Amino acid sequence: MTSEATGERLSLSTRAARNLATTTKTVPQMQGITPRWLLRRLPWVEVPGGTYRVNRRLRLAVGSGRVGVVQAGADDVRIIPETLVELPPLRGYGDAAVLAGLARRFTPRHVQPGEVLAAAGAPVTEVLVIAHGKVERIGTGEYGDPQTLGVVADGTHLGEQALHQDEPVWAHTYKAATAGTLLALPRRELQRILDETPRLRAHIADRLAAGDRPANRKGEAEIAVASGHHGEPVLPGTFADYDPGPREYGLSPVQSVVRVHTRVQDLYSDPMDQTEQQLRLVIEEALETQERELLTNRGFGLLHNTEYDQRISTRGGPPTPDDMDDLLTRRRGTRLFLAHPKAIAAFMRQCSRRGLYPAPVTEDGRPVPAWRGVPIFPCDKIPISRGHTTSIVAMRLGESAQGVVGLRPAELADQVAPGVSVRRMGVDERALTAYLVSAYASAAALVPDAIGVLENVDIAAGH
Repeated sequence: MTSEATGERLSLSTRAARNLATTTKTVPQMQGITPRWLLRRLPWVEVPGGTYRVNRRLRLAVGSGRVGVVQAGADDVRIIPETLVELPPLRGYGDAAVLAGLARRFTPRHVQPGEVLAAAGAPVTEVLVIAHGKVERIGTGEYGDPQTLGVVADGTHLGEQALHQDEPVWAHTYKAATAGTLLALPRRELQRILDETPRLRAHIADRLAAGDRPANRKGEAEIAVASGHHGEPVLPGTFADYDPGPREYGLSPVQSVVRVHTRVQDLYSDPMDQTEQQLRLVIEEALETQERELLTNRGFGLLHNTEYDQRISTRGGPPTPDDMDDLLTRRRGTRLFLAHPKAIAAFMRQCSRRGLYPAPVTEDGRPVPAWRGVPIFPCDKIPISRGHTTSIVAMRLGESAQGVVGLRPAELADQVAPGVSVRRMGVDERALTAYLVSAYASAAALVPDAIGVLENVDIAAGH
């Protein structure tokens, strides 16, 4: 009987032979590493003192923010009283009891798509706050045809002129683009509160008087200059007023303590240094977290700190070329779009439906999707809501362009990369060596229109 028939092995098995072989191995791999385009494309400003102050010209046009709404049930929708100060006439008003009384008088109303909420030229009979949904703002074109001027969404307030005008009328027509919920305050209720609260009435009058100071189209205090004159007229005297409360940005830390046993360092660091590989992976994770913080941190993150007048909503749900044009034209010198990969795919589907095939641009030797020549960089740190909506960000970059800048320390002790340090903390009684990994960064938009956000981007539509 042959060895093949009995199953007897005639030579050393490959499994056993591997005990004497040297394997070819990789360094530890990490699936969570992304291109981190935001970190790579931000112009970085070194901040030796740890704080970066953004000085601006005095802005007179403040307010026009969004009113906060809380929902406890299908028909239990309420205004957050403190957020009513986002209505320009109420900016700076601090009487919490009066604000709470105003908030209680707002009543919810459900609307259906196509329902006209207000008609141009009609009297303003109520103040409206959009709790949920999208509303189209419609004007009249040059030849009398209706034109959609934009879409407003959650938190937007309409009709606040009822607070300070005797016979206000709607300047535009507002029509529900989707089903939604409004909160309405009838003008008669508002007038009753004004009659009962002289301090509120006086505050509104003071706000209107302060707003009479001349301002440019961006809401900044006007600088008087003369032009087109002849002869020797008296030239205007002027000065450039500054914002008395400039914003300051501190550097935000991302930190972790890496522990490695000395026995592992001594016995198992050939051919790869175990400490080096541990630190490399932790630094990669710290940088991923840092990019997420630059976008989503409520204190300084770009998504939360974009001014409300630089936020627009998609017209119909998925991101269309029209929406991207609206976002692009709100600022000069847009250098990049930043979008979740699923949002980029949704935008490309809309382009394909229109027979448009935008040419990519080359960045760092690789093709990147683009619109109007502006690259659209993928970033999976931009959140996607449970309703399958996300945002697309557009930015102008650099101090010289009054754009968005990244902030990091000038130099750190034990620095291993710009803004990143690894500090050895010593060996404890269990023979564990500890290393402190620190990464410091922040971001700032130097002027409000340096960054804009396209919101309510539906990535599920059109599949």
